[in-house]
Amino acid sequence: MLTLKYAESRKPSYRLAVVVSKKVSKSAVVRNRIRRRIYEQVRREFQETPPRRPVDMVITVFDEGFKTMPAENLQAAVASLLKKTTP
Repeated sequence: MLTLKYAESRKPSYRLAVVVSKKVSKSAVVRNRIRRRIYEQVRREFQETPPRRPVDMVITVFDEGFKTMPAENLQAAVASLLKKTTP
């Protein structure tokens, strides 16, 4: 449902992009809602435990279910993805 690609960065902090294709939802409102929800979960996750080193990340969404997914489930999905960025 989610994939993460990342690389070490030369910038002082992390950078993030969330990609939600038109294939996921034709409605821009839905795509933007999914994008905003994921950005917020990443912000919360890094507020609690900031990354050890700066990384550039791209999260790709493949399921429209993220628009109505409970926040706890979304947080768990994003947290499990972000664990990949730490050695």
